[in-house]
Amino acid sequence: MSQPNYSSSRRDNRRDSAPADGAPEMVEKVVFINRCAKVVKGGRRFSFSALAVVGDRKGKIGVGLGKANEVPDAIKKSTEHAKKRMVSVKLKGDTIPHDVLGEYDGGRVLLKPASAGTGLIAGGGVRAVLEAAGVKNVLTKSMGSKNHIAVVQATIAALRKLRLAEDIAIIRKTT
Repeated sequence: MSQPNYSSSRRDNRRDSAPADGAPEMVEKVVFINRCAKVVKGGRRFSFSALAVVGDRKGKIGVGLGKANEVPDAIKKSTEHAKKRMVSVKLKGDTIPHDVLGEYDGGRVLLKPASAGTGLIAGGGVRAVLEAAGVKNVLTKSMGSKNHIAVVQATIAALRKLRLAEDIAIIRKTT
């Protein structure tokens, strides 16, 4: 008598969770995992927090923070949190329309558009956010705090400030 094959049904369930209606594929990047220790009677008890970025590479981006006693659970929570907090950003082709400075707490991030072929000149959390948003040519400078959360949120703040020339022209015509 043979054993039933349960592995195929598990795999099918995973496929069903993927977007079947042609929705864009989401890119999930873990920026930072922090380990926190609580001293208890028997020793140390560790917990983890994960900072994740989710984007569709077409101008939609989200950032999430998740905390749990295990790393995979923290990552799962952070990506779910990021998917709930997606925002749209204005892009001009594969770069940004103009220079912009984003600030959040102590983190400050300067983004400058670059010509085609320059590439993504960024590091750490800024690179993860810009890759997930779909920016391919940009120059960046991270100033102030080096805290991962502050830098990532400052990058999101900078991207949210972006406006296209057409949008500004429409606003000026109406006033």
